[in-house]
Amino acid sequence: MNTKTDALPPPILSSSQNRISRNKKYSVSLALGAYAIALILLFLPALFVCLQAFGDGIGAFFSNISQPEAVSAIQLTLAVTMISILINSFFGIMGAWCLTKFEFFGKKILIALIDIPLATSPVIAGMVWLLVFGEKGWFGKALAQIGVHIIYTPYGVLLATLFVTFPFVARTLLPIMQTTQRDMEESALLLGAGFTTILFKVTLPQAGSALLSGVLLTTARALGEFGAVVVVSGHIPGFTETVPLQIETLYNSYETTAAFSLAIVLVVLSLGIVLLRRFSQQGQSYQGNLP
Repeated sequence: MNTKTDALPPPILSSSQNRISRNKKYSVSLALGAYAIALILLFLPALFVCLQAFGDGIGAFFSNISQPEAVSAIQLTLAVTMISILINSFFGIMGAWCLTKFEFFGKKILIALIDIPLATSPVIAGMVWLLVFGEKGWFGKALAQIGVHIIYTPYGVLLATLFVTFPFVARTLLPIMQTTQRDMEESALLLGAGFTTILFKVTLPQAGSALLSGVLLTTARALGEFGAVVVVSGHIPGFTETVPLQIETLYNSYETTAAFSLAIVLVVLSLGIVLLRRFSQQGQSYQGNLP
């Protein structure tokens, strides 16, 4: 007995299902494209730096980063970075507080001025400091007469770094402080709390994540700054050369292994900053979800 079975017709997808299918394909394509770009622009250069740094062995790597000029560059970079963090954090917190809590003439102009370092070429910023504090600058001659020299000294490196990193803390705090609950601050004021108590017990705890982000951005920019520093430093090995400048000196001297060894130091510090910022954001999100 023969039985005849009819094949079931293929299912007909609705237009919405077709759109979902196409969107999934586009999403996969975009994700693959993003991974490819990250591989080409981020992973491969980092891998190349590692291969060059450790090309002569791990002993040569540690020998390169322990040279007197390299140690001096690392110490100067870390010192300038720490001082920049402290000074810019103080002025960033105070500036954001004043700009968000008070109304005064020229407030919008002052907010716009904060962005000048972001919109100015670092090389131009270095040239401005050279014009102001150089040997033939506006204040350079007067300062030289009393024995104070800024350009071509670590003080010039610090001044240039302070300028290019100035906006980060203030800019990250401004939007958070603008949305801070004013009633909590007013309640604390009515209860007799002073300025310091309100700032550190009420305002800053709500802006802790933004403050940390600003500090980390300041750190990252200070560690890698080159343009402004190269103008005011004079490129003096062992005295005014930061890690980026020392890397350039080594590379131009065809000491590529030593240059890439120092580059590894910057890469490790940068990765630490990225991971710290990521973990701080995750911790803030976790605390926000607590009942």
